[in-house]
Amino acid sequence: MLLIPAIDLKDGQCVRLRQGRMDDTTVFSDSPVAMAARWVSAGARRLHLVDLNGAFAGEPVNDEVVRAIVQAFPEIPVQIGGGIRDAATVQAYLDAGVQYCIIGTKAVQEPAFVLELCQQFPGHIIVGIDAKAGRVATEGWAEVSSVSAVELAQQFAQAGVSAIVYTDIARDGMMTGVNVEETLKLAQSIAIPVVASGGVTDMADIEALCAVKTQGIMGAILGRSIYEGTIDLAQAQQFADAQ
Repeated sequence: MLLIPAIDLKDGQCVRLRQGRMDDTTVFSDSPVAMAARWVSAGARRLHLVDLNGAFAGEPVNDEVVRAIVQAFPEIPVQIGGGIRDAATVQAYLDAGVQYCIIGTKAVQEPAFVLELCQQFPGHIIVGIDAKAGRVATEGWAEVSSVSAVELAQQFAQAGVSAIVYTDIARDGMMTGVNVEETLKLAQSIAIPVVASGGVTDMADIEALCAVKTQGIMGAILGRSIYEGTIDLAQAQQFADAQ
């Protein structure tokens, strides 16, 4: 199972939020590139970047920082989400060396848009499903829709989506444990690989996810846990590889 460090970008800094609230921010570094170097040196095989400002603005805001990270580590696949609402933005990121673009809000509002992107950029599109109590949230998690996470995921079954990043908003940044049950429920409902996100706190979470890895969960995104030291990324990846 792939363990993917998260680098959340706000105002050019590397931060973590609690439950997606922009007013509940912890700044971990003024240099996202240096933070990326830390995780790469610890053995990260992919990086998960989020343009938090972009998620609310509906367009890239921290794209220069994203480009700097990609240029610094061209051998490491990077996936980026936040504010990607048109094909031109996807093209610009791919041209810059980003490997995967994550579509969130627009996937809920216009599912056909995801299909178009998968056809235009095969192998490069990931859908980000952020849910609260099983319902999909959009607009930087500010709005909760009536669509269930499973229903949304199933709409993309034949689209050619590379993966689905499933985030439990209620647990994100709260260090309360990953929602294995809901993540597994989603993974078993589709043939698309699922990446767990939100609440991964310690090795017990890694062990729980590894225990069900054969059922469609390909990886997990690690945020506050690796920043606060409750998970050692290098040791956790070694454990996951051994499983």
